[in-house]
Amino acid sequence: MGRFGQKLAASIVGAVAASGMAFAAPADNVAKGRAIAFSTAQGNCLACHKIPGGELPGEIGPDLAGLKTRYPNRADIVAILQDETRRNPLTAMPPFGRDRLLTQQEIQDVVDFLETL
Repeated sequence: MGRFGQKLAASIVGAVAASGMAFAAPADNVAKGRAIAFSTAQGNCLACHKIPGGELPGEIGPDLAGLKTRYPNRADIVAILQDETRRNPLTAMPPFGRDRLLTQQEIQDVVDFLETL
């Protein structure tokens, strides 16, 4: 896909996301997000959260099943992963974006995965 096509695709995805319309993330993004969430070297979400399909979950954070129901606005989930201290200065949630623990694409992939739960 050429540069124009990439910009057009990004604009369409952005417009759909901003409108609140639901769309399914590509399966490979979901798979990447799941791998990051379950990886002890990256997201390590299971250290604190119960996630369907995960083994030996932690109990510090909330159960992530049905997360999209609790946070229907994708931007809210992204903001939590970016830096939850902005909303809750006393949180135990690592600021994955602020501290560059995950790239912006990795955060998007994790959100794609979390929205399937």
